[in-house]
Amino acid sequence: MSLKTILAAAVFALAVQPAVAETVKIGVTPGPHAEILEQVKPIAHEKGLDIEIVEFSDYVVPNAALDSGELDANSFQHEPYLVNEIEKRGYKISKVANTVTFPIGIYSRKIQKIEDLKDGATVGIPNDPTNGGRVLLLLQSAGLIKLADGVGLKPSVADIIANPKDLQIIELDAAQLPRSLDDTDISAINTNYAIEAGLDPAKDAILREAADGPYVNIIAVQTARKDEPWVKTLVDSYHTDAVKQFIATRFKGAVVAGW
Repeated sequence: MSLKTILAAAVFALAVQPAVAETVKIGVTPGPHAEILEQVKPIAHEKGLDIEIVEFSDYVVPNAALDSGELDANSFQHEPYLVNEIEKRGYKISKVANTVTFPIGIYSRKIQKIEDLKDGATVGIPNDPTNGGRVLLLLQSAGLIKLADGVGLKPSVADIIANPKDLQIIELDAAQLPRSLDDTDISAINTNYAIEAGLDPAKDAILREAADGPYVNIIAVQTARKDEPWVKTLVDSYHTDAVKQFIATRFKGAVVAGW
């Protein structure tokens, strides 16, 4: 075999070697976000992007880890929550895509219908401003409280101007709310934590948000990196019919595709 032939064969062999996939770390909360990203992984791999999923048990650490560079992206929060965190902590983080909607629900082990809620009942709500606020808006929609005009998407307990049932509102960490059901009359629980606790949001919630509200979840990255090529690959891999079908089949309306 001539040297020319050997060199040509070597060049061809190099040309057909698969490119080394880029690896990105993505922070999620356990449950639906993690499950959905597991479906995204093989799609992204085919596009040259390997995803390492990192799970966090709360809502605070994933943004801190992203801002510090410990993560390349996260997928666990809705946009109003991210905006609030940026305002409070000065994070240089940006939304790059919508993911799914988790209509928040109210659950109870004491009553079957929201209309059965008694005077003086205890109500557990998330203690962060955006999720706590959305629950107060949900309670208002059911006629249980009235909020001051102009409170927007982040009302607080201090914005309640009428509470005819004298509801006792208890603010707790969102991850702890499923455990509160034995001690409260009702508790508002984010869908990911409800599912993780064995609740079926579509069947067990006695009051639930509409799916078309402003609380669609997002993928976020460091602002300085939002135009890097891997970001588009990640979003394109997520926004596929296969992932949308998985969401519909797996969660049966408890989680809704938001793109």
